[in-house]
Amino acid sequence: MPGPTQRAPGYAVLPDRKGGAHFLLIPTQTLTGIEDPRVLRAGSFNYFAAAWKARGYLDGVVGHALRRESVGLAVNSALQRGQDQLHIHIECLQPRLYDELRSAGEALGSQWSAIHIEGSPYQAMRIMGRDLDKSNPFELLARRLPTAAQAMGTYTLLVAGMHFHAGPGFIVLAGRTAPRGPSSGAPDPAWARPGETLLDGSCALER
Repeated sequence: MPGPTQRAPGYAVLPDRKGGAHFLLIPTQTLTGIEDPRVLRAGSFNYFAAAWKARGYLDGVVGHALRRESVGLAVNSALQRGQDQLHIHIECLQPRLYDELRSAGEALGSQWSAIHIEGSPYQAMRIMGRDLDKSNPFELLARRLPTAAQAMGTYTLLVAGMHFHAGPGFIVLAGRTAPRGPSSGAPDPAWARPGETLLDGSCALER
């Protein structure tokens, strides 16, 4: 695995400028974000699979190997992101999100179903497996959620490592976010919170 300032074929992994247990996986080719049609092109690189494999960078910051259930990956919507280049946030889950996903996880299946997380509406599904090599969350969103294909840029995606009774896997959350604008301080219950805001660069779960 390359160091956090080095490049691997197709992407670079960089520490976030805010510091902490927070890294970004960034494609080396120009891709605007979740709405870029090239992320869905046949044979396109699975950036989420690469981001999951890069989670070991968090271990070096925290000081020990993290449980898979502590780690999350997130992509913000085009409406809420800070730059027009695709990037996947690699951090720990916030403790409250961890608790909610553990409570809901066994009831989830391989198709999208409605769920509320911290008062925000999402669609959620379960993926089984130790890695994401055979499951691309961008494709799962565009091809299995009817409302998403023509509105990818309005969606945020979050992938959380899990360990179910049946074995290792993931929970994927997808939600439509509000356009960026003045914030009242409280999340609007009509919209999903950006995936990045459900992650925790302090990795309190593992401290």
